[in-house]
Amino acid sequence: ITLQEYDYARESPSKLAASCLLLALTMKNLGGWTPTLEYYSGYCSQDLHPLVKKLNFLLTYQPHDKLKTVRTKYSHRDFFEVAKVKPMDMLKLEEILKSC
Repeated sequence: ITLQEYDYARESPSKLAASCLLLALTMKNLGGWTPTLEYYSGYCSQDLHPLVKKLNFLLTYQPHDKLKTVRTKYSHRDFFEVAKVKPMDMLKLEEILKSC
């Protein structure tokens, strides 16, 4: 969904990917940013926090009339129904990120 949002064009692709991964790990309660992820990505968890919050905000307040085809595609079980995953509560996300 960031591909059509101009605000994300200035972010480096590697930082955007790392932030998406951290948000996904947090949303699915699969743990945090490990030393291995930090080593291979080149980003520490604190470097990613602002972008993770921004991504979660985008998920929370995205217009549902845009990208219907993409949403339909990723609502299918072949893609693990990721479009149906609810965004995190902003306060809960803030708490989790502070503990990282």
